[in-house]
Amino acid sequence: MTTPTSAGELLWLVRTGQATTRKALRARSGLSRTTLTARLDRLQAAGLLVEGGQEDSTGGRPAHRLRFDDQHAVVLAASVDTMHAEAALTDLAGRRLDHRAGALRVADGPEPVLGRIAEWFETMLAEVGRPVCGVGISVPGPVEPGRGRVTQPPIMPGWDGYPIDAFLGARFGAPVLVDNDANLMALGEYRARYPDTAALVVVKASTGIGAGLVIGGEVYRGVDGGAGDIGHVRLPGHPDARCLCGSLGCLAAVAGGGALAARLTELGLPTTSGSGVRERILAGEPAAVRLAEAAGRQVGEVLATLVCVVNPGVLVIAGDLAEPHFVAGVREVLYQRALPRSTQNLRVEIGGRGEALGGAVAMVVEAEFAPAAVDRRLEARP
Repeated sequence: MTTPTSAGELLWLVRTGQATTRKALRARSGLSRTTLTARLDRLQAAGLLVEGGQEDSTGGRPAHRLRFDDQHAVVLAASVDTMHAEAALTDLAGRRLDHRAGALRVADGPEPVLGRIAEWFETMLAEVGRPVCGVGISVPGPVEPGRGRVTQPPIMPGWDGYPIDAFLGARFGAPVLVDNDANLMALGEYRARYPDTAALVVVKASTGIGAGLVIGGEVYRGVDGGAGDIGHVRLPGHPDARCLCGSLGCLAAVAGGGALAARLTELGLPTTSGSGVRERILAGEPAAVRLAEAAGRQVGEVLATLVCVVNPGVLVIAGDLAEPHFVAGVREVLYQRALPRSTQNLRVEIGGRGEALGGAVAMVVEAEFAPAAVDRRLEARP
């Protein structure tokens, strides 16, 4: 970041804890006392900054502490999965104020699913008297960066190009940001548990398989949002495994929860999705356990290459298949195939169902309170 001069840059320093007193801000910015005071006054008048309390003094008058007002607005966040969705209302620090969840089939199309989520949002908002800062949505499909819609999603029929941002933005009068669920799981895990990790990879193994990458504190999305789409890496020896994308032998078609559900059904154990596979594994069904271990090894083959390329400090396995049998299979092959140098400092963790909601909140807050966004907001004020 360059030497800060604008009000938005000053707020960023306060919000990130780099400077929390007027003295510290003057030292970081080089601004005169008068200019600094004028810009802080604008932030306080906009409800973005509060001043109070005192820092410990080593001599002289104690300094009043500045802090970002994380209570002045709320964030609406939702995570859409293949058979389930959840929604939360949080403050700007990500603390949950309310939560809803229920069965929703993404295959039913955008309007039924988004309509139900909007109803949840409206019910939660009725209990608070604060404005909506923004809406963050996690979806199980590829999303073009900077656009509130998915592009050619294999497991989301009817969603291709649908204007999610316009649908929800019209109802809540706030910016709507959309991203792939693996990306937001990665961002959520990074913010909540691994903020000091230089490179983090989260693999979502559910009905489909995908990965999210956080490098240097930022989600890496690639040129058009395709980074981490490991579910469509083709495995040799599986010419009959037809993927929903139309190709043969994709990792998702071989080792994803949907593929495992189909095999269990063929074995006389009717199963419809990755969550159903998880239920059978947790119940100790031997066939489900064997399939999970084998699928983990197949995913490990692909992750060995990814780990050699990215060299992450933490690899989190999340989603419906994130349980010990599946992860044991991943570990077995990953540590065999990857270079020892790439794994000697690697932690492989189980992330459960993931942190997509937390990532959605972080995505909104980071976008809406970036220095340039704050400056635009202040300029628009009368």
